[in-house]
Formats: sequence, C-alpha cells, structure tokens
Amino acid sequence: MSVIVRDDIRNVAIIAHVDHGKTTLVDGLLKQSHVFRANQQVGELIMDSNDLERERGITILAKNTAIRYRGVKINIIDTPGHADFSGEVERVLNMADGCLLLIDAVDGPMPQTRFVLREAFRRGLRPIVVINKMDRPHARAHWVLLRTQDLFLELASHAEQLDFPVLYTVAKEGLASLDPEQQGKDLEPLFEAILQHVPPPAVDQDAPLQLLVAALDYDQHRGQIAVGRLFRGRLRAGQQVARIARGGALTRHRITYLLTYAGLKREPVEEALPGDIVALCGIDDIAIGETVADPESPEALPLIEVGPPTVKMTFGVNTSPMAGRDGRYCTSRQLRERLFRELRINVSLRVQDTDSADEFLVSGRGELHLAILIETMRREGYEFQVSRPEVILGEEGGHVLEPVEQVFIDCSADAIGAISQSLGQRKGQLLNMVVGEGSATMHLEYRVSTRGLIGFRSKFLTMVRGAGSLYTSFLGYHPWYGEILSERSGVLVASEIGVAVAFGLENAQERGVTFVEPGTDVYPGMLVGMHQREQDIAINVCKTKKMTNVRSSTQEIQERLTPALKFSLEESLDFINTDELLEVTPKALRMRKRLLSQDARSRARKALQPA
Repeated sequence: MSVIVRDDIRNVAIIAHVDHGKTTLVDGLLKQSHVFRANQQVGELIMDSNDLERERGITILAKNTAIRYRGVKINIIDTPGHADFSGEVERVLNMADGCLLLIDAVDGPMPQTRFVLREAFRRGLRPIVVINKMDRPHARAHWVLLRTQDLFLELASHAEQLDFPVLYTVAKEGLASLDPEQQGKDLEPLFEAILQHVPPPAVDQDAPLQLLVAALDYDQHRGQIAVGRLFRGRLRAGQQVARIARGGALTRHRITYLLTYAGLKREPVEEALPGDIVALCGIDDIAIGETVADPESPEALPLIEVGPPTVKMTFGVNTSPMAGRDGRYCTSRQLRERLFRELRINVSLRVQDTDSADEFLVSGRGELHLAILIETMRREGYEFQVSRPEVILGEEGGHVLEPVEQVFIDCSADAIGAISQSLGQRKGQLLNMVVGEGSATMHLEYRVSTRGLIGFRSKFLTMVRGAGSLYTSFLGYHPWYGEILSERSGVLVASEIGVAVAFGLENAQERGVTFVEPGTDVYPGMLVGMHQREQDIAINVCKTKKMTNVRSSTQEIQERLTPALKFSLEESLDFINTDELLEVTPKALRMRKRLLSQDARSRARKALQPA
C-alpha cells in the first residue's frame, strides 16, 4: 500500500442556509480564476442553470465545477440551501474534504446552517467559515462570529473542529478579507484559505479501483453519465469495471468516456487518479450511492444514507372531463416510468405503487420538494392529478408519532397577533421571541408539527403582506399533537360544464371570492371560488342573463366583477382539502373535488355521518 498526498487538488463543498450567497460566491470564484474569456458575457448565478432555479432564486440541484489557482485544481460543489433539498447536500458531501460554511453577516447562523454543519462534521470535513454580505447596512460580524462559535461548540465532536479560519466577504462584488474592519480587494484571501486549510486527499493509486457515484446526468450523445469521486486506484477510458448495486449484485461494464471538470465544462481525459471528481459513461442503469470497482477485487463503499421523507401525496392519471387536452404524456404507464426514473437522481424521494393501477404514492422531504417535482413534470409535458400533501406518521411503543419542525419567523411587530393566533390553532408552541435589528422587526421561534404547517405558508405571506421570512428545520418525530381544526371555509363548486361568463360569476361573487375569469372552461366538480361560510355550495358560473326588455351591457357586469384570485402551485396544494385534487397540466392548474358528481358527494357525506 503506497499512500501519497495529492497536493495538486482540493475538493471543497459550499454549504449554507438558503439565500446566504453560495451561488453568488461561486460566480466570483469562477470569474476571478479566469475560467471565462475577458470579453465573455456570463451573467450572474452561473451555476443555477435550469429555469426553475432562476425563477425561484434558489439552488435545487447540487452541481460541480472546477477552477485552477496557483497550479492547484479546486473542485467546487455548490449545494442547495433549502431544507426540502437537504438530500442533495447529504449525497454530495462525500466527494469533499473541506467546506466553505457561508453565514449572513446580519442573520447569523440559521436553521439550515446547523444541519449542513452537522453533516459536514459527520463526514470529517474541515470547515472554513465565510461571513458574507459584509456590505449590508446592519452587518454585525462580531455577533455572528460569537453565534457561530457557539454552534461549533454544540456540534463539534473533536477538539480540532473548533479551530477554524474566518473570512469576511462581499460575494456579489468578489471581495474577501481576513479583517472585518477592512474591505478586501478580491477573493485571493479565500483562494489562499482553501489551499491552506482544506486538506489535500491522501490516496493509494495502486490499490483496487473504488468510486462512489454521487450524481447522475444524461447526454444525448454519450448516454447516462455517473458523477463521483475516485477514492482509490486509477481509472481509464475503455477500462473494464464492476458495478456493485445497492443489493450487492455485480455486473461488468466498460467505460466508454471518462471526463473531469474544467470550469463549467467537462473535458475528456485518458486517466483519472484517486482524489479526482470524474464523470464516466458506459453504465446505463447505475444509481446514486452505488460503487464502481475493480472487477478482479470488487469492494463496495458505504452507501449514501439520507434522511427519511416526511410528507406524502398521490400522483394519478387525470380523470377530469378536460383530460388529454394539453399534455403529451397522460397514461399511467408514462406517469409511472417518469416517477420511477426520478428515483435514480432524487435520493430523498420515494415512489410506491398503490392498489390502483392509475395512482402512485410519492413521498418527499417537504411540500416544496414535491412541488418542484410537479412543476418539472408539467413543463416536460406531463398531465396528471395530485392529492393534498399528508405527513408520514411513525409509531413507537404503541404510540403514534408525527414529524415536528422548528419554525423561524422574521416579521414586523404588527403581524405577530395574526401569526400567533394561526399557529396557536395549529398547536404551535412558542419557544422564543426576540426584537430584531433596529427594533422594527421581530424574530419568533415555534415548534410546530409538519401537519400543522401544511397550508400555513401561503397564509403567512398574507399575514406579513409579503414583508417577512419563514424557515423550518426538521426536529424529529414527537408524540401526536392531537386534532388540528381546519381554518379553511367552504368552496364554490361548478355545477355545469361550459364556459364561465360574467353574469354567472357576478352571482358567484355574491357568495364569496372567485378563482376563474370570464371565458374559462369549467366542469362539474371544479372549484371556482371560496365560499363565505363553512359549507361547500354548487353554483352555475356558466349561467347567462335571461333576455328581457331592459338591456344592460356585458361590459357593465365585467366592470363590476372583482378580479379572480389566482393560486400558485404551492398555494393550490396548501388550499385543497383531503376530498379534493389538483389537476396539473402543462397549461393549467385546476382544483377539483375527488367526486365530480354532486350526488356522489352527497352520498359520501351521508355515509360518514353516524347512524
């Protein structure tokens, strides 16, 4: 065994709470390492490459890039900051030897900061603390550093983990400094810190091959691409390898292409050495967490373990009268293939067949995790229907357990009453209340069951009038909190098939708020509004005005109508009840009753009533 230290490479992950500046910092590292031509227009948030990430302003998928500094290749892994995508963090940290822990200079350590730091310590990564956004008006670097040190004391398991370097950055301007009182000129101090404090990999080049697959991609010309870190041995294009599946089964394959990262591109190479992060082709059915090994001496690496899902919902074939109008993929076979294909790259997801051939049970880390999957599928041309998210319950000693989360809220003082009332009805427990910076904002911490949070996020935005933030952190499974009463009122349900008209909507608005505009196609059982009272009511929004001698123009009615209330995908999932579904097509989102017939719904209600 000949172990050598590869001083020509560093593998570093960038981890942080959402919106603390990870992807912006990667932009600066890429630009200052001269990856791009001097006249090349690259924009911002370079690593957020897909449309959903750019629209929502969050990183959803972990991604790899590589830069060179003073002859050393630095492999960088950009990770998501949102708790619902923490499975992405868990699967890629295995490729790194160190990490940049970004912390906002005003907010300090946040819920996801604790999670990502704990995961980094579990894997033995050497952290470099980067206090970012030093240009914010209320930046308080000293206070943030004290809070960070407290967090390290709480989570560290070895004394050496408490010795960490600290840098102060303005990522959007590409500046870093070792002194909080002095602004840096560029990111050179950060490059130097990576070389000095991220340990180079100690490797054995002559040992049998071992590579752990941490990500998958697909190329139209090369086929399936597996991305992972080479832990020992050498790997060459054309080499025969063994794939060790999760169950231990061995299959032989030949590597057709071998690539490494250079900037935002992958470049073909003839040979890779241990410590390299590589992309390889030739194993079509490989999955994340599996091992590529020497066929003569196959040894599996430990499987990538991720936390269990906490929320589930059903995906089913669209059964509405408008089924098949918009989608390219509408059948149960196509839906099933797409969901099970997602399992290969989405390690936090679970998909199960149900008693019905047209429905599948899908479980994930949270509402947003599942909502991103739904939005991705509808953009690909899939048409289907989904149920309201439900929590996944556990059991211990005969007692029912449910997932519980810690909720962190920043809002104005005048919103506290409405938030406290709503979370109180949802069995939330107030843990802490602190006056924020400048005494204009309040910081609240609650313990709330995941079940109680379903439907709260959309209400929260209304309560704070868009000027507030809400973050959650999974705490674990606690005893059942008891029944939580619904805050939602009844709905207006369309009674006829046709096109909504202004006269019918005017009648509907006398009973509540409408969801559709004149000219919208509707069908019986479709939700067209929210009732003022608790019970549901059927209404004909296609009803036209009877002919009389008194004429009033349609334009006059149109002007009297209140604009329709439009829901986003997440708001629709929050709004629907257990007896309702959300119809998802590439062009529309329609909320509907499970039972479209008024008579069928009446019989179902009677069947539930005690004799």
